[in-house]
Amino acid sequence: MRKLMIAGAAVATLLLAVSMSTTAFASPAATHDVLTWGHADGVNVAKNQVLKANLASKAKATFVSSPSSAGTITCTKSSFTAKVTSNPAKPGTATESLTAQTFSGCTASGNPDITGVKSVLIDHLPYKTTISDKKGDPVVVSDSETTLNLDSTVGVITCVYKATTTTGSASNTTQTITFSKQKFKKLSGPAVCTSSGAFSASYGPVIDTSVKGDPHVFVN
Repeated sequence: MRKLMIAGAAVATLLLAVSMSTTAFASPAATHDVLTWGHADGVNVAKNQVLKANLASKAKATFVSSPSSAGTITCTKSSFTAKVTSNPAKPGTATESLTAQTFSGCTASGNPDITGVKSVLIDHLPYKTTISDKKGDPVVVSDSETTLNLDSTVGVITCVYKATTTTGSASNTTQTITFSKQKFKKLSGPAVCTSSGAFSASYGPVIDTSVKGDPHVFVN
């Protein structure tokens, strides 16, 4: 009977040792932030890392006047650069500083008074940008301002437009950010510059250029 008790105590001690060993060497649960690279719930994007994207495949950026009969500016090339300023644990909202956005390959159509596009410029950068992991993964750019320098039948004209917020939606399927018919209003320019319009574009894949291999960025 004594041998049985000793054997039982030895087994209990062994089980306790195994339990303590497992506890000691088990990895703690990883904390995933709003933005990760590589894949969803991948490696957390660090503060000050730089994200970039060009227009998505076959996508174009458009500035459609209101009413639409007043013309459309279409750009075949566009890109943005943003620096991450905060990336909290999910669920939450990450913030970025949009430091650059460019447009090229732009043409005008639909308005006989506008014969061409000299440049499309984004003014007064940087802009505060937020990315949330709420439903739809909304992306919001605040207080953007765009200058359109256009060739017209009366010479070069300059139209300046402002959008208080420009809201898009991120996709983990394609690692893109899509803006659809985001409204802007005229700040200055002659009468041929329409009083308002809408901006549409899809950018991606979004990449983290601060990491070797430029991995894709995901919203968690």
